[in-house]
Amino acid sequence: MSGIHLALLGMSFGGGIPDIGAAYQGGFFAGQISTAGNGIADYNLVVAPKSSGDNASTQWKNVNSDTPGATSVIDGPQNTADIVADGNSTVYPAAHFCNNLTIGGFSDWYMPAKNELEVCYFNLKPTTTSNSTASGTNTNAVPSRGSNYTAGTPAQTAATDFQTGNTEAFDIANYLSSTESDAATSNGQGFGIGNQVTEVKDVVRSVRAVRRVAV
Repeated sequence: MSGIHLALLGMSFGGGIPDIGAAYQGGFFAGQISTAGNGIADYNLVVAPKSSGDNASTQWKNVNSDTPGATSVIDGPQNTADIVADGNSTVYPAAHFCNNLTIGGFSDWYMPAKNELEVCYFNLKPTTTSNSTASGTNTNAVPSRGSNYTAGTPAQTAATDFQTGNTEAFDIANYLSSTESDAATSNGQGFGIGNQVTEVKDVVRSVRAVRRVAV
């Protein structure tokens, strides 16, 4: 395969995993996850293009009530399936938005689980702002992280398109994950200082779809 073809696929010239933020599999490479939490990657995480896969004004649920399932911190596909099965797009607008997408010929987009969304922040942080040091532990990240952020780690992403003000950058906002915290609340990830939050389900927030590719 030629170097030009590799570049078009968003792959590194060495034939390994893509560069963070590179065009890949219908979106952009956001990093790797370990569903077993053992530091061994079993999926590449793909974040959807901002123009078609990001909704800046939506809700986890239109009421603050229990949702069967949807409690996994790493299994976004199953969380999303459980949410979609429990109610229509009026009740669960964020999950249905992600689930209904077809981008780049792929229709398996979903609402990221808590630890998948955190990988997106760690690798695609839009700002140069200092991080909250009260969040950041993620054993499902690759490599696994057993401690919280420092003020300077993660740093602003080196992927230019994902830096604040550019085409693919996450908004400086709280993004919804598909992980329910309790009957009335869900987990989210701040993309300003990296704070991980728990909020009532009917609050209006942002969501960005992802998909995963087996390693």
